[in-house]
Amino acid sequence: MTEERACCAAARDSERPSREGEVDEGTGEVADSDARFTTTPATNDDERTARMARLDGGTFTMGTDSDVGFPEDGEGPAREVTVDSFYVDKHAVTNAEFLEFVRNTGYTTDAERFGWSFVFEDFVNDGDRDRIVQHSAATPWWAAVEGADWLHPNGPIRSLLDDRELLKHPVTHVSWRDAAAYADWAGKRLPTEAEWEYAARGGLHQRTFPWGDELKPDGEHRCNIWQGEFPDNNTGGDGFVQTAPVDAFEPNGYGIYNPSGNVWEWCADWFSADYHTTDEYDRDNPTGPEGGDERVMRGGSYLCHRSWCNRYRVAARSKNTPDSSTGNIGFRCVVDAAES
Repeated sequence: MTEERACCAAARDSERPSREGEVDEGTGEVADSDARFTTTPATNDDERTARMARLDGGTFTMGTDSDVGFPEDGEGPAREVTVDSFYVDKHAVTNAEFLEFVRNTGYTTDAERFGWSFVFEDFVNDGDRDRIVQHSAATPWWAAVEGADWLHPNGPIRSLLDDRELLKHPVTHVSWRDAAAYADWAGKRLPTEAEWEYAARGGLHQRTFPWGDELKPDGEHRCNIWQGEFPDNNTGGDGFVQTAPVDAFEPNGYGIYNPSGNVWEWCADWFSADYHTTDEYDRDNPTGPEGGDERVMRGGSYLCHRSWCNRYRVAARSKNTPDSSTGNIGFRCVVDAAES
C-alpha cells in the first residue's frame, strides 16, 4: 500500500473560523440529510435530461483489490454492486449553469457566508495576495483567500465573467451543501458513490481509468491532471494548468466527460473507509453509512499527480467536510430513470 497522503483538496475543518454573524452554525440552504436523495423519475422527454446520459441499471464490480491506493481511503475490497437505471450529467455543472441558479434563486454559497475559500497559492491573483489569511496545515499550497468564491475563483479582484470562456468550465468553490442546493433546484440530486463509479467506468470492468489501464494511451492525454513536479512546477502538458472546459478530452464509453481529473465531484454518501466491509452494507443501490462528518468526493482534479495523491483512478476515493470549498471541487447530478 502507498503511504498515506492528504488529499489535494483542503478541508475547511474550522481551520479559519467564520466572522461573527456570517454563518449560522449547524444550518445551511440544504440540511445534511442521512437519507438517499430521491427525484421524480425522468422520462425520455423530460427537459431535465437534455444534457444527461441514460444508464440502464446493472451489476458491476465496484472498488479495487489493487494496492496502489491508500489504506485509509477504503478503496477495496472489490465487490459486486447493483444500481437501478438513472440519468447522469454528461459533464460537471458549469459556471454558466451555476450562474443561472444563483440569478434565479439569490442563493449564497458557503464560501460567501464564511467570507473566504481555498485557492491554490500559485493561482491567487497578484492583487489579492494581501487577502491571504491562512494556509492549510496539511496541504500548505492551499491559501485561504478572503473574497474567493465560485464567481471569483482566484480572488475577488477578478470575476470569471472577465473571461467568458470560463463559463464553459466546471463551477468550483462549491461545498457539498451548495451542490445539493443546486441539484434540488434543478430537480435532480447528487449521485450515490456507487452510481458515480458505475458511470465513470463507462462499461469497462476493473480498469484503472475510464478509458483503460494506460494513463496516456499512444501518448495521448485523456484527462486534466498535474503535469510536472507537484506542487512546484506544472508544465501544462495536457493543455491546461487550471480547470479545463467540461467537455475537454474524449468521453468514456457511456458518453461521460472528465470523470477523472479536472475537478473533484461531490457524491451524496457520507464517507467511511470500512462501512462497505460490514454486514450493514447493502450491495443493492448502496447509499453509504447513515451519518458521518465528511462526504465522499470522487474523480481527482487538475492538481492530482502520481507522486502525491494519485486519486484520479476510477476506484479512488476521498472526502471533505460538507461546508468545505476549494478551487478544485465541483459536482455533477443524476436523476432516477423511469423503468419501461
